[in-house]
Amino acid sequence: MPEPTTEASATESASARKHRAILAAAEEMFLRGGYLGTNMDELAALSQVSKQTVYKHFGSKEALFVELVTTMTDAAGDRVHNEVPDPAEAGDMPAYLRDYAERQLDVVMTPSLLQLRRLVIGEVGRFPELARALYESGPKRALTSLAAVFARLVERGMLSIDDPDVAASQFNWLVMAAPLNEAMLLGDEAVPDAGARRRHVTEAVRTFLAAYGPKD
Repeated sequence: MPEPTTEASATESASARKHRAILAAAEEMFLRGGYLGTNMDELAALSQVSKQTVYKHFGSKEALFVELVTTMTDAAGDRVHNEVPDPAEAGDMPAYLRDYAERQLDVVMTPSLLQLRRLVIGEVGRFPELARALYESGPKRALTSLAAVFARLVERGMLSIDDPDVAASQFNWLVMAAPLNEAMLLGDEAVPDAGARRRHVTEAVRTFLAAYGPKD
């Protein structure tokens, strides 16, 4: 039988709903209009809360912007780095790496995340902590997670790697460099379709394993 809702839990739930509504409105407005183009009165109206409530939850426009960056990149990272069992044997390695790389590329090529990355780069001179938040939750998290996976696979003799951190960086940029640079500089229309991404990933994995596959 469900426990009765207390006044405290109801208040907390209402507060959490308001927090999520503000973040959703912030995502829409910041990505559409940029930092300077986002009006906090309009953001409060879109959130269906008072402006005072917005500042109660986030303290300032800048703090809201930083939390939006962190929240979006954390959520994107969760979609890539959720626990996936290590491959059972060396023969499974190509499929394992392709699956990881495709998930990573699919997430990074999401239009809203490309917009966020462009927005953060445009504001880095004004708010350097934004770039740090994006880096910590995005590339750094990806590299740290991947290096830990590679270290485990080296111990099992499934990869031949001297420095897992270096190998993680090389794998990451084999997968990400060309598609991300084109999408960032040429716009969303330059984002490769699913078939092109799969072909790109297959070649990236083949190149990586030629260098780091298990040695006889």
